[in-house]
Amino acid sequence: MAAKPSFLQRFRWMRCGWRHLAAAVLAAVLAWGGAVHAANNSVQGAKKDDNAFDGDAPTAILIEATSGSILFEKNADELRAPSSMMKLMTVEVIFNAIKEGKIKLTDEFRISENAWRRGGAPSGGSTMFAAIHSKVPVDDLLHGVIIQSGNDSCIALAEGMAGSERKFANDFMTKRARALGLTRSTFGNASGLPDPDNKMTVRELAMLARHIILDFPEFYPLFNEREFTWNKIRQQNRNPLLNSLEGADGLKTGYTKEGGYGMVGSAVQNGIRLIVVVNGLEDADDRAREAKKMLEWGFRNFEARTLFAENQHVGYARVFGGESRYVKLASPEPIKVMVPKNGSEKLIARIVYRGPVPAPVKEGQPVGVVRVWRNANVAMEAPVYAAESVGTGSTMRRAVDGVSELVIGVFRAGTGKL
Repeated sequence: MAAKPSFLQRFRWMRCGWRHLAAAVLAAVLAWGGAVHAANNSVQGAKKDDNAFDGDAPTAILIEATSGSILFEKNADELRAPSSMMKLMTVEVIFNAIKEGKIKLTDEFRISENAWRRGGAPSGGSTMFAAIHSKVPVDDLLHGVIIQSGNDSCIALAEGMAGSERKFANDFMTKRARALGLTRSTFGNASGLPDPDNKMTVRELAMLARHIILDFPEFYPLFNEREFTWNKIRQQNRNPLLNSLEGADGLKTGYTKEGGYGMVGSAVQNGIRLIVVVNGLEDADDRAREAKKMLEWGFRNFEARTLFAENQHVGYARVFGGESRYVKLASPEPIKVMVPKNGSEKLIARIVYRGPVPAPVKEGQPVGVVRVWRNANVAMEAPVYAAESVGTGSTMRRAVDGVSELVIGVFRAGTGKL
C-alpha cells in the first residue's frame, strides 16, 4: 500500500463531487463481539432511542474526531451567523500559510487605524487591546485571536496577508474553505462581526474544527491556553469548558445578535476526542450547559468499534478496460465508527465511488469512500484506495467494456425519462 495520506488529502477525497455514484459489494451489520463482513446485501437495524439526546440548541452537532462519526445532529445544515466562531477560519488560513512557508510566526503586522477603531479599544467589543500603528508579531496576533477573541488581531492578520479585510475574506478564507470541502460557508470579514455574508452551518464548523485538530497539532495547544497578556492587559480564555469539563482543550465561543450564542468545543476522555458545535442559544450560560451536556452524553453512551482493520480488504470496485474487471479496495488506516455502548445496533455500510474506474489503476490510488448509515443519517465516511494495481486490458476487453457502458448509459437515460 502507498504511504498514509494526510487528513486534508483524505478530507478532500471524501468531500469531492461525483458525476454518478456506484454502490458496490459491501454491507455491514455491526453487533457487539461480531465481525464485519463484505456482502452483497445491506441490513438496516432499528433505531435505538433509549439514550437519545434531548437538547435545546436550535442547531447542533456532535462528532468523534478521528473517524468523523456523527453521534448527534439537529438542523446541522442550517446556515446561521457564526459570530466569533468564524475566527477559526481566519486562524486556519494563517496556520496553513505558516505551514507552507508563506509567512512566519515572527513576521510583524501593523495595527492600522481601521483595525484599531473597528476591533480595538474604541470598538467596545472583544479586543486584544493592540496599540494603534504598533507592529505585532503573527504569533502574538494568533494568541489574541484564539485566547482573547480579539477583533483587532483578526483585522490586522487579514490586512497583513491580503491588504484588506474584504479581500482576505473573499480570496483567502473562501478559497481555503472550498479546498477543505466547506461548500456552503460564506465570509464577509475576518472577525465574525455582523455582516450579511457571514454564514456557516454547525456541520461545517465541526468539519473545520476537526481539520484544525488533526492537521495542525503544533498549533492546537493554543486553544487550551488559559490567559494572555498584551499591552499590560491580562485576559482569560473565553471558553467556559476549559474549567468545567474534564479533558476540554478548545476551541471557540461566539455571540452576535444575529446568530445568538454559539460554541465550538472539544474534549478528550479515555482516548476518545469529541467535537461539539451549538449555535443560536439565548444566553451564555445556556451555551455552556448545552455544549457540556452534549459532550458528557457522548462520552457516556458511545464507544469506538473497528469495522475494518488497517489494510483489510473491504470490497471491490468495477474497472473499465482493465486486465481485471474488478480492483480490491482497502484503507491504510483502520475504519472505525462510534456506536452505542449498550445493546446492539445494525448499520448500513456501502462503498460509494464514481465508476467504473478507468484502467490502468495504481495501488494506493483513491477510489471512493466507505459510507456508513445509522438509519437515515450518515454516521461516518472513510476513504478507500486500490489495494492492488490493475493494468490496461486487451483491445477486446476495452471494446466489450465500452459496449457495456454504452448500453448502461442508454438504460439510465431511458429510466431518467420515466
